[in-house]
Amino acid sequence: MSWFVTGAGAVTSVGKDADETFANLCAGRSGLAELRAFDSAQYRTQHAYEIDDRPARERDVPYRATDWLLRSVTEAAEQAGLGTDLSGIPVLVGTGLRELRSAELAWRDGADFDISRLHFGTALRERFGTSDSHTFSNACSASLYALALATDMLASGMHETVVVAGVDTLTESMYGSLDRVHMEPPRSVQPFDRQRRGVLMGEGAAAVVLRRDVEDRSSSLGTVRSVSVNCDAHHVTAPDPRGITEAVRAAHDLAGVKPSDIDLVLLHGTGTLLNDEGEATAVSQAFGPDVGVPLMTAVKSMTGHTSGGSGLLSLIVALRSLATGWVPPIAGLRRPVAEADGFRFVQKEARRVSDMSLAQVDAFGFGGVNAVAVVERGAR
Repeated sequence: MSWFVTGAGAVTSVGKDADETFANLCAGRSGLAELRAFDSAQYRTQHAYEIDDRPARERDVPYRATDWLLRSVTEAAEQAGLGTDLSGIPVLVGTGLRELRSAELAWRDGADFDISRLHFGTALRERFGTSDSHTFSNACSASLYALALATDMLASGMHETVVVAGVDTLTESMYGSLDRVHMEPPRSVQPFDRQRRGVLMGEGAAAVVLRRDVEDRSSSLGTVRSVSVNCDAHHVTAPDPRGITEAVRAAHDLAGVKPSDIDLVLLHGTGTLLNDEGEATAVSQAFGPDVGVPLMTAVKSMTGHTSGGSGLLSLIVALRSLATGWVPPIAGLRRPVAEADGFRFVQKEARRVSDMSLAQVDAFGFGGVNAVAVVERGAR
């Protein structure tokens, strides 16, 4: 069974909407800049992938994550022809930290913040009349977990349409924690490169409208063929290649495809020492002799790690790549890790491919919460 994507929206450090984000990713433009949100003197790491919408450097304001979420949902809903009235349509939001940054500003600086807005249901109700919204804090795979629940809701006949979104913003607590974890402070995210130093956080939101069926199938952006999820609970932070392998194989089985059918893989690719090697090992095991068939890329090299929204952002990029034939490169990838031997990485510049039909999207989070989606190109 497949579900139709009829609208998509995004706000990232490289674009104000989905079109601009994809165009800049294909152009190899990065959102990396010197840290603007906080007092950089407090940290070893001096860079991040931030959305530059603050009133001034080192002057942060609350509710930025909520603003991006509303913008991305508006873009997706308008493209899908839903308008601004989403009453009766569930909205599922995946996030790592919700509005934690706003809570930090309230606690430290006395910023005006209502604790009821820590999740996003209040804002969605005010803007769209949403009566059925759910916020999932499932680490870095949160938005694909939300997508999996959306497909279940459609498959069961509970609803005909579901809006799925993901969002996260930089917080001082998370930024400071990561700053202490790295042996050397990273200057950029370099997924799968032997010289990578670790992850840098990014900001952004993404949203899609998912439907059971559409009258004109040529109007859809593509279809979601499957979403597999599992929780291997291997370690608090370290990935387990076995759990990831199982998630990839389950996604293929649910979609009714073989590894050799996959034309493109949007890798999770965080640039950390453990994740990249673990993901490469898992993908190699799942694809076996067909690991050299699909092209592979990882957009965190230009957006940073957008946490809970990263999986859905990669899914939107995957659908755009299938539709246009353009695949963004992995910025900064020069010497791939040994575990990725045989991978067809897109390096240095975007690659044009004449005919792609199926893409795989990876998203993995702390605690072993793994999610993998398979999407198909829309009718031409």
